[in-house]
Amino acid sequence: MDGDNKTFSSDFTLTGLFTQSEASGFLFSIICAIFFVAMIANGVMIFLIHIDPHLHTPMYFLLSHLSFIDMMYISTIVPKMLVDYLVGKRNISFIACTAQYFLYMGFVGAEFFLLGLMAYDRYVAICNPLRYPVLMNHRVCWMILASSWFGGGLDSFLLTPITMSLPFCSSHNINHFFCEAPTMLRLACGDKAAYEMVMYICCVMMLLIPFSVVIASYARILITVHQMKSAEGKKKAFATCSSHIMVVTLFYGAALYTYMLPQSYHTPIKDKVFSAFYTILTPLLNPLIYSLRNADVTGAFKRVLARCQGVSCVSREI
Repeated sequence: MDGDNKTFSSDFTLTGLFTQSEASGFLFSIICAIFFVAMIANGVMIFLIHIDPHLHTPMYFLLSHLSFIDMMYISTIVPKMLVDYLVGKRNISFIACTAQYFLYMGFVGAEFFLLGLMAYDRYVAICNPLRYPVLMNHRVCWMILASSWFGGGLDSFLLTPITMSLPFCSSHNINHFFCEAPTMLRLACGDKAAYEMVMYICCVMMLLIPFSVVIASYARILITVHQMKSAEGKKKAFATCSSHIMVVTLFYGAALYTYMLPQSYHTPIKDKVFSAFYTILTPLLNPLIYSLRNADVTGAFKRVLARCQGVSCVSREI
C-alpha cells in the first residue's frame, strides 16, 4: 500500500454547506433558526405529552420518543457546522468524525424503525379499534421502542467499524457538511466490497423493511376507510393518519435517494440538498406537522397556557 496516497486515521476537512459567497451569512442564519426552532418545538411536544393526561396514549408515547430522536440527531450535525462557520474552521478529527458517524447512524436508524412501527399503531387504531387497548398495551409500546433503538444501535455497531477502518484517500476532503455513510465510502481508497455488502443489507433493514410495514399498514387502512359508511368516520381516520403519512413521505423519500440509488445518480450538490432535507428540515417539520394538524396537541397546548395564566393570576393576588 502506498503510504503517501492512503492512510487509516487523520483529520478530515468538511466542505460544508456554507460557501464563501455573500449568501452564506443568510444561509447560516436560516439554519441557525431552524436548529433552535426544531429543538424548542420538539421539546414542547415532549413536555405537552408528558404533562397532559389526554395525551397519555400509545400514539403520543411513540411520538414523544420520535421528538427525542429528532433532537438527538440534529444535535450531532448542526452545532458543529454552525460553530465551524463562526470560527472559520472546517476540520474534523478522525475520532470526532467516527463519533459523529456512529451517533448519526444510530439515531437516524432508530427513527427509520420507529416511523415504520408507528404505522402499525395507526393500523390497529383504525382497523381494530375495539382491540386497540390490548394490541397496543404498555408492554407492546416499550417493545416497539426497544426494537427501534436496537435496530439503530445494530446499524451503528455494524457500519462504523467497517467504514472507519477503510484506508482513506490522501486529500481527506469530505465534500459534505458531516460524516455521512455514502460520502465516506466515496472517500475510501481500499477494498469496499465487504462494506458495500453490509451497507446494502443495512439499507434493506433500515429502509425497505420499515417502509414495507408502512405500505402494508396503510393499504389495509385505506381498504377499511373505503368500507366505512360514516363520512365523519372517514374524515377522522384521514386526519389521524395524514400527519404520519406526510412525515414518512418526507423522511423516507430523501433517505431512499441517499442510500438506495446507485452512485451514478449522485452528485455532491444533490447529496447535500437531500441530506439537509432529512437531517435538518425533518426534525423541524415533524413537530410542526403533528401539532398544526392535530387537535389533541393544540388542545393540550391551550390547556397548559390556561393553567399557566391561572397560576400567574393567583400569584399576583398573593
